[in-house]
Amino acid sequence: MYPENFRYTKEHEWVLVEGDTGTVGITDHAQEELGDIVYVDLPKVGAHVEQGKSLGSVESVKAVSDVYSPVSGEVTEANQALADAPETLNSDPHGAGWLVKIRLSNAGEAESLMSAADYEKYVGAEK
Repeated sequence: MYPENFRYTKEHEWVLVEGDTGTVGITDHAQEELGDIVYVDLPKVGAHVEQGKSLGSVESVKAVSDVYSPVSGEVTEANQALADAPETLNSDPHGAGWLVKIRLSNAGEAESLMSAADYEKYVGAEK
């Protein structure tokens, strides 16, 4: 259910590290909890984000939730397709529903995050 090559946060974000770039999104568990997503607020390209700090928000029919960056660095790309189709976060949270790409300032940060197996145990314990 959760891709093995991603790393996960306790706030239900994921990061896929490829070289010096981290692709960030919210987990399937997060989109399930939120319900139908109607709006996504993302940072601008060039913005600096810090691990554990808010990088934007996701608005659903239930609530507005902050999205916390799992890694620190500079935003190199924001998923503009989500402006027109925020529901992609519900249908494909680990694929087309990615939020931002970040040039990592500290690649080691991702190592401190949960593996897929650890994350599955974590969300299992939450229910």
